[in-house]
Amino acid sequence: MKIAILGHGTVGRGVDQIIAERVPSLEVARILELPDRLTDPRMTASYDDILADPAIEVVVECMGGVEPAHTFICQALDAGKSVVTSNKAVVAAHFAEFAQKAERSGAKLLIEASVGGGIPWIASIAKARRIDDVQSFQGIMNGTTNYIVYSMLKDGSDFAEVLSKAQEMGYAERDPSADIDGIDVRNKTIITASVAFDVACTQDLPVTGIRTLTKYDLDLFGSRGLTVKLLGRGVQREGRYAVAVEPVALPTTTLEANVPTNFNLVTLVGQTIGELKFYGQGAGSLPTGNAIVQDVLDVAEGRDMTYRFAAGLTYDPALLTGDYVYRTKARVGGSTFYEPGACLVRGITAAAARELFQRALAEDPSSFMAALV
Repeated sequence: MKIAILGHGTVGRGVDQIIAERVPSLEVARILELPDRLTDPRMTASYDDILADPAIEVVVECMGGVEPAHTFICQALDAGKSVVTSNKAVVAAHFAEFAQKAERSGAKLLIEASVGGGIPWIASIAKARRIDDVQSFQGIMNGTTNYIVYSMLKDGSDFAEVLSKAQEMGYAERDPSADIDGIDVRNKTIITASVAFDVACTQDLPVTGIRTLTKYDLDLFGSRGLTVKLLGRGVQREGRYAVAVEPVALPTTTLEANVPTNFNLVTLVGQTIGELKFYGQGAGSLPTGNAIVQDVLDVAEGRDMTYRFAAGLTYDPALLTGDYVYRTKARVGGSTFYEPGACLVRGITAAAARELFQRALAEDPSSFMAALV
């Protein structure tokens, strides 16, 4: 089967390498690249060349960003070409639209590599849902932030120093906002919730990152046998669902608390299967490329994957309610003492916790917040 790859960066090269070395049944026939980067005879700067080629059955989109990826995916699906993508930003923003186009044209839409890199997370959710409703999920979905927290704990370094090292190693971008402000995890949480709960997940969810995390915070929670991880979380119950992205203080005895470097760990809970955890590389050329090639093989083998978002669930932030710790110099209404410089607010929703945090940041920009489990 012939495919086209859109983008020949880290992920695109991984896909190309895996197919060339390990999957003789597939052929990378065309590669979309910028006009000044056409270094391979398969490369073209014209997407029309790919759309017009009837021999190309699958378009692999690994460009990143929302546009032109959104337009290219829509055009491929409308043309009856199946799409495999690793692009969490565009899937989170346009998942329902893509699913509708795929159903209308009969093309396939596969998104395994958009969450968890090489971890078979989306496929495992779909498999679990054949029997169970997925009651909840949570996970370390961003390797950069996990690397930062892990290194701060391991080496005693401060946030800025570890972030700089992560950038040098290629774990973090020059502008790290998508990672440290929780935007990357937000996109992955939206995608996960959409698949797990069979709903077009809301775009309006509370999102808090770890930009203001300090060694003091880690020591503060460490004194109580806890450590901090940035988690994407979701729950459904009785026709309702809720999602959030936020730092969470976890017991140091949990698996999540001990995930090292840039690894990911994601968990789902179903009625009969109970708790399932999936661990592995959440990014990288070959792990992500592996997930993409697995999806392409599923298309070649006729795997039926259709997203309809038919559960009819209502978004209800009250389903995610808990206790929150604020390390801040600002006054936080309704709080009690937790540790020197930190206070505790009990029994509030993740959405209300985020609102309190925004008010604290306005008064003290160094403030930090974490949910307690």
